[in-house]
Amino acid sequence: MHTQGLGGAARGSIDDPLIQGAPISVAVALLLLVSATLTLAQDSSANTELADMSLEELMSVRIDSVYGASGFKQKVTEAPASVTIVSAEDIQKYGYRTLADILRNVPGFYVTYDRNYSYLGVRGFGLPGQYNNSIALLIDGHRLNDNIYDGNLIGTDFPLDVDLIERVEVIRGPNSSLYVASAFLGVINVVTKRGYDIPAMSVAGDVASHGTYQGRLTYGNKFKNGLDLLLSSSFQYSHGQDRLFFKEFDAPTTNSGIAVNADDDQFHQFFGALSWGDFKLQGVLGSRDKGIPTAPFGSAFNVTDTRTIDARGYLDLKYERKLGRGWSLVSRTYYDLYNNDGTYVYDYSALGGPSRVLNKNFAHGKWWGENVTFSKQLLARQRVSVGTEFQDNFQQDQGNYDVQPFVQYFSDSRSSTVFSVYAQDEIRLRKDLILNVGLRHDRYSIFGGTTNPRAALIYNPWEKTAFKFLYGQSYRAPNLFELFYHAPGNEDAPTLQPEAAKTMELVWEQYFANHFRMTVSGFYYPIRGLIGQQVDPANGNAFFDNAGSLNLRGFDFALSRSLRDGLEGSVSYSLQGLTNTTTRMPVTNAPKHLVQASLATPLIKRKIFASMDLQYVSTRVTLSGAPSGAYVVPNFTLLTRNIFETWEISASIYNAFNQKFADPSGNGLPENVLLQDGRSFRIKVGYKFR
Repeated sequence: MHTQGLGGAARGSIDDPLIQGAPISVAVALLLLVSATLTLAQDSSANTELADMSLEELMSVRIDSVYGASGFKQKVTEAPASVTIVSAEDIQKYGYRTLADILRNVPGFYVTYDRNYSYLGVRGFGLPGQYNNSIALLIDGHRLNDNIYDGNLIGTDFPLDVDLIERVEVIRGPNSSLYVASAFLGVINVVTKRGYDIPAMSVAGDVASHGTYQGRLTYGNKFKNGLDLLLSSSFQYSHGQDRLFFKEFDAPTTNSGIAVNADDDQFHQFFGALSWGDFKLQGVLGSRDKGIPTAPFGSAFNVTDTRTIDARGYLDLKYERKLGRGWSLVSRTYYDLYNNDGTYVYDYSALGGPSRVLNKNFAHGKWWGENVTFSKQLLARQRVSVGTEFQDNFQQDQGNYDVQPFVQYFSDSRSSTVFSVYAQDEIRLRKDLILNVGLRHDRYSIFGGTTNPRAALIYNPWEKTAFKFLYGQSYRAPNLFELFYHAPGNEDAPTLQPEAAKTMELVWEQYFANHFRMTVSGFYYPIRGLIGQQVDPANGNAFFDNAGSLNLRGFDFALSRSLRDGLEGSVSYSLQGLTNTTTRMPVTNAPKHLVQASLATPLIKRKIFASMDLQYVSTRVTLSGAPSGAYVVPNFTLLTRNIFETWEISASIYNAFNQKFADPSGNGLPENVLLQDGRSFRIKVGYKFR
């Protein structure tokens, strides 16, 4: 129920010490990154290696492949989008703990945390309190957006252990010509490992700050008959911060603003995948229970029973087969469930009622669907794909009530369907020129249909050079929460219409000898009919409305290098401007500058690695109009592997310099900004049975 704000006052003053110090820290970090890269790359072993390589080997640069951009595997340089790939190697070397950790290090991305959920910002668009419903999130092509909030879970509530991720494909820009709704600002496709990637049995456990313990047990195998099997179970328990201070509650009656033992976090996850022949069956189930210390929505402060429980699961059966005459078939049948259960403690004593009442708020969804795609390779110049998808949302329930004395405030049970048809055509006009066009029509039983095109012209004048001219139109349908939620203090909005966005983007991708890759992109997103929460002045109730129009423009620059001895580094800079064309006011939680940098270097051949990653986020406007300070946060990881054959050990320090920084909060929270964790650590040990 966290919602977004579109306005604010002027941005922060240059006198803010965080703003003054951040560029200096970034400059120092980048200088260290570049100097370390040059120094280590020029040592005697590296020089010897290069001297022994042929000219062809020197010019050979591995170009990544991506699946999620077009629905089939293709080179990144030929994909109709700006793409970033994060590998399992990156996840391990940099000590990433969650999908949110992974994404905060992607160029143009940033993450906001309200001590309950993590929210993703993309290219300056990160309105606080949205449930990540402007991104289509996939696991192996299966869409994770739920059927109540159309949202995604990316923190500890993400239902998949990051140790099981083979790579993460980040595909920027509208993609509603291929994926139903929510592909508004981009697509994130999480590709999992297979059974043959796992050495029979493996276990891992870690201990971290704030009383945090995590464990994983995984079995994987590929049998002689071709059956590939992977089974994994994970758990975590975290006591959380013992004491958290919130100045908004700094009074004797509210424990001087200190919330005690109210930040706990625990989850359980199960993943299973079986593939044999043309069939692949996959199942995911994750559940997280999180204490909320922020006293949201007017609930009581400094209590331990205010919390949310989120469960997300699915079964997915995929059938993929090559047919005659060059045709291929991909069929996907799936069943999904999503449960969100919130418990909030209220004090009604000021109104003459009980001093402690448990209020329950829930959203329960179940749905099934079928997706069928036919594709055909026409000679060597054209690939055509056509498909259809049907989704039956047979349970979409929301409600709110007090437990004792029982009072029902809101109860709503619905069902709906979505029917879609789509087509995509990739045409190689010349050896160095590709035209990719797509069109999708979706018809919602709730409000009608929408049609969205996409087009890309990709010019490859040389093998490792690509210029992409991209155009896309996308939309985000209003979700069930925005349309029909009307508990006390809220009004429903059944006439709400979809948001719409158009994108014009120019991308230059360049691969160099010695394993360099550079990407430069300029983009312009006009967003219209933006769904935002308004307040009715007559009664103070909140409701959703198509109230805003935004213009998002900017550019991204990223440079990375990877050597064969394991040395790798990257740096990226994003300049982004988000303008509210309706009010001309600064937009909430929209940083103008983002910098990400990383460096991993082998200390002993490929057995011990030291790594650093860093994020800089410039000042952002909060809902109250006050600025939140800019910040720089570096993290360090030391990884050992293959020393004892079957053991892997890593140690990480997060926010190594104990930077004090805060994220803007969302509507429904009494805090203007929320302080984030200071310095913390994690030690992880893994063992592989042979």
